[in-house]
Order: sequence, then structure tokens, then C-alpha cells
Amino acid sequence: MIGPKRCIWLLFLLCGLMVGGCQRAAPPTAVPATLPEKGEQAMAFELTSTAFVQGKPIPRKYTCDGQDISPPLSWGDPPAGTRSLALIADDPDAPAGTWVHWVLYNLPATSRGLPEAVSSDAELADGSRHGRNSWRRLGYGGPCPPRGTHRYFFKLYALDTVLDLKAGADKGQLLKAMEGHILAQAELMGTYSR
Repeated sequence: MIGPKRCIWLLFLLCGLMVGGCQRAAPPTAVPATLPEKGEQAMAFELTSTAFVQGKPIPRKYTCDGQDISPPLSWGDPPAGTRSLALIADDPDAPAGTWVHWVLYNLPATSRGLPEAVSSDAELADGSRHGRNSWRRLGYGGPCPPRGTHRYFFKLYALDTVLDLKAGADKGQLLKAMEGHILAQAELMGTYSR
């Protein structure tokens, strides 16, 4: 027969095991890939433009109602291990479903931006390659909504590889090739109304 002290000890042990088994492990805390040196300011991996700011209208110049040229874009340092970058610009508010305006990939990991009016050549001087947009053309096609206000998302991906994709890949092919290789994503959204 078990004595009263031993019975209480076993009861505490059993309760401790039950409570411990019901607790969830805390999720891991995200840690930046690299920390800045003392006195340095870390530059976040974010996408910006001198032409428009997050959530605000894209100037007519960069639309089908204007010059239909790509806006200037810039970004901060991607995470350590980045070997290339990819850019997709699309409109999820299009009546027939998401309309793709720009697909560009294999941008060098060292690049920190794109100038205004990027050429629509299949391959650019830095090795970047254009994919096909929803007009089935290479290069940038600006906002051109049939009516109302649409949102345009510019999404930049930091990848741990250089993609084995020839010029002319569409958004779906690019997304498939990027699977398992995305280290970080930056996004800029602008609007346009007609």
C-alpha cells in the first residue's frame, strides 16, 4: 500500500506531466538576417518609388493614358543569401481576374532599384529577363482599368537562386520556379482611376 506522502507526491507529478503536455511551444522569434554595426542604421528590405507612395495614385505618365513607361523603383538590402531578385506587378481588381502588368526576374542580388522606363527587351544588360504580361507582351504595361479605381501591386522577391527560366515566362511559371526559394518579399501598392 502507498503511504499518504508518496500518494501526494505521485499526484503532483501526474498533474505536472498533464499540464506540461497541454502547453504549446512558443513560436520562434524572427531574427534579422544581419544586424547593423554600432552607429549604422539597418536598411529594411522594402520597395519604394519616387513616383508614388504606398496606397496613393500612380501618376498618369506610368499608365496607358500617358507614356505607359515603368515607374522608378528602389529597395533596401535583401537578406543574406540572396542570389537574385524577381518582380511581379499585377492588378487583382481586373474584371476578368488578376491582370499581370509586369514580370521581371533574375535581377542581380546587388541591384537596389530600377530606373524609370525600363526597356522591354527580352534580356537586359544586367542579365535580368522579362516575362510575359497579360497582354502577352514582354516588359511593362501600365495601369489601364476599364473603369473605377484599381489597385496595382508591385511585389519584389529575394531568392536564394538564379532561376533557370528563359525570357518570356509568365507569372504562373515564375511563381512555380520560385517555390522553395523565396527568402523575403517587399511590396508597394498604388492606385489608378478612370
